[in-house]
Amino acid sequence: MKLPTNKSLHGLTKSLRNNGTMAEAVLWRYLKNKNAFGYNFHRQKNIGNYIVDFYCPKLHLVIEVDGSSHDNKYQYDTDRDVFLKNLGLHVLHIDNSDITFNIDKALYAIETYIKSLSPSL
Repeated sequence: MKLPTNKSLHGLTKSLRNNGTMAEAVLWRYLKNKNAFGYNFHRQKNIGNYIVDFYCPKLHLVIEVDGSSHDNKYQYDTDRDVFLKNLGLHVLHIDNSDITFNIDKALYAIETYIKSLSPSL
């Protein structure tokens, strides 16, 4: 699936990869190199006018880490989710504190969601 991108966001995407939150860095250790669940994930992926935290092309799955950067951005987050879902993508939100303080809970939530998308696992 070819996703739309906004080339003007490429610099910001790179910056976010290099300066992500602690929770994003922790989760990335589990998602990169097909370490978790056997699927390839991208970090800070530009889709349309948005940058998503993690994206799995095979599952059409976006994982968003929700922390304080999402405070007071309800409408923005809602608009982004609607845009992504209209592209046929699945969006999973994981709370920042679950990753930071209970990674097993976060990984279980991701695994459960992936199994719902791909029941043959």
